[in-house]
Amino acid sequence: MHLFPHGHATHPDWTMAAGLVLAQLRAQMALPEYAKSPTLALLYITDHYAASANDILDHLSAELPGVTDWSGTVGVGVSSNNVEYFDEPAMAVMLCDLPADQYRVFSGVAPLGAGFDAATALVHVDPATPDVSELVQEMAARTTSGYLFGGLSASRARTVQFAAAGDGNIRGHGAAGGVFSGGLSGVAFGPGVPLVSRVTQGCQPVSGFRTVTEADQNLVVTIGGEPALDVLMGELGVSLDRPQEALDAIRATLVGLVRPSEGDGAQAMGRGGNFGSDVIVRHIIGLDPARRGIAISDQASSGMQLAFCQRNREAARSDLIRICAEIREELEPLELTMETATALAASEAEAAAHPARGIAGAVYVSCSGRGGPHFGGPSAELQIVRRALGDVPLVGFFAGGEIARHHLYGYTGVLTVFAQRD
Repeated sequence: MHLFPHGHATHPDWTMAAGLVLAQLRAQMALPEYAKSPTLALLYITDHYAASANDILDHLSAELPGVTDWSGTVGVGVSSNNVEYFDEPAMAVMLCDLPADQYRVFSGVAPLGAGFDAATALVHVDPATPDVSELVQEMAARTTSGYLFGGLSASRARTVQFAAAGDGNIRGHGAAGGVFSGGLSGVAFGPGVPLVSRVTQGCQPVSGFRTVTEADQNLVVTIGGEPALDVLMGELGVSLDRPQEALDAIRATLVGLVRPSEGDGAQAMGRGGNFGSDVIVRHIIGLDPARRGIAISDQASSGMQLAFCQRNREAARSDLIRICAEIREELEPLELTMETATALAASEAEAAAHPARGIAGAVYVSCSGRGGPHFGGPSAELQIVRRALGDVPLVGFFAGGEIARHHLYGYTGVLTVFAQRD
């Protein structure tokens, strides 16, 4: 497998941005390390271009006739290697060099057929779709690994998804032309496409996991037999005798949840005391002084494990570095060839995408609430990925919710890499 050509650009005129992207793609396809004839494209645009989505797809597919399949969506921001375009007109494209029998583009009107053995899938979901969580779980159940990655489209204008196959249209789309709104779409990958994926929660636990012993819909009434509000204030070291101090601390606090079907809370803790992917982080949305309970933005149930946590810049940075390190550790062989060692040892200034890194391309889906200032400045999040993971082809978007495994997350980042095949 060669490196995946990728390009990105910003410009008020989408035709100019598309021209810049096409120039990057063609320049890379002329290099020996990059794929010469990829057939699958991942296309992400910001919502500034949403009204021109059909024209963008028509233009790019006409300029790249060898690319037969397209998938993607819209976000309030898009990203590529070392850079993010947030709240500005931009697009990012990556051309994936995969065996034709190892992927299928699908959508809600052209669902994944029973004849394809899907191991995992990249999914894009319209947030207005009813029962999104159930839809994600159902889709995950149709893969042999149970693992999805992707996110919810995010747009202040038209919400669009790209899903085109073969001649530019999926049978059943009618006049949609590969661009449509609503439901779920994406690309399913077969077992011959090696993927490595990690979730970064960016949270610092401030308590251990304890068991919810009484709950009423989204209200946690008792934890470990004690009033939930009392447990919360005890963990934070605050009191309602100083209400403003207590409210400030509670507003900065979230809950990490592990449902009984997902295992034990202690087992859900990752390296360095960080939350693992089995933990779903949700907001505290209210307090019930009469019942001494806390209301959360999810359904609570007796038996689930709960821990309190807080988000901050350092926790987000360190957890993002952690998942990049885990991916590199999984992909790098125990014994390095001279070529691999040289590529990995290159300084950031000298580094260039190289097959020796073992990564053909990557997709990064981050929450729209994490971009820019959350990591200290413009493009800081993607610069952390570059420094930690190395210079690899990468595209992604800033979503209204992130998907990994069969879960729907918030305020997380989902990093997935296409590993080099032997």
